[in-house]
Parts: sequence; C-alpha cells; structure tokens
Amino acid sequence: MIAGLQCVVLDCSHPAELAEFYQALLGGAVNQRDRRWALSDDWATLHTSSGLVLAFQRAVDYQPPRWPDPTRPQQFHLDFGVADLDRAQEQVLALGATVLDDRAGGQVWRIYADPAGHPFCLVRH
Repeated sequence: MIAGLQCVVLDCSHPAELAEFYQALLGGAVNQRDRRWALSDDWATLHTSSGLVLAFQRAVDYQPPRWPDPTRPQQFHLDFGVADLDRAQEQVLALGATVLDDRAGGQVWRIYADPAGHPFCLVRH
C-alpha cells in the first residue's frame, strides 16, 4: 500500500452549506478540529461516524457537472446504501437534492445531485 485515503474533496461554491447537506444525509460533525486542515470560509469538513471524511473546497467560478452531458461530466460520484429508496428519496429532496434519474435502476438505485450539482446515488442494500 502506498497511501491511505484521507478524505474526498468536493469543489463547490458554498463549502459550509454543502457540508451541512452531507451532515444531514450521513450524520457526523461539521468542521471538527483536525490538525490536517485549517478551516476557513473556503474550506469545510465533515467527519462521519464511519471514519470517512468529506471536505468541501470553494472553487471560484464553480460550474457543476451536468449529468449525463459529456461536455460537463460528473467527474466522480458517491454511492450511499439505504434500506428504503422511497423514504431516502423524500429525505434527500427535503435537504435540497434534485432528482437526476429515478428510473435508471428502478428499485435498486436512483441518481441525484447535491445542492452544488455533484451526482450521487442512493442504492438499496
């Protein structure tokens, strides 16, 4: 092994707002003190209970992906396991997510965008 995953960083226009979106989805602590990062208006973090750390970095002139448009590809996406797709969909939409495709995977997975436009999937487990 060469390295360990430290965190996943998402570019966005509003780091604190996106951190709060993912906190509502995954739980955890927004902007927990951590010697690895200096927090600022341009950088926010979410430490989840699973140990995963998501970071959110302000990008000047941020342009969100346009799934599935190849001229502005998704770049990456996150999959989140859920027990009940319908209930999870209600919850993420109430948090500010938008549906990109809720038919592609039927009752197995559905595709959304977070408030900054990053695609993510809810996957029934």
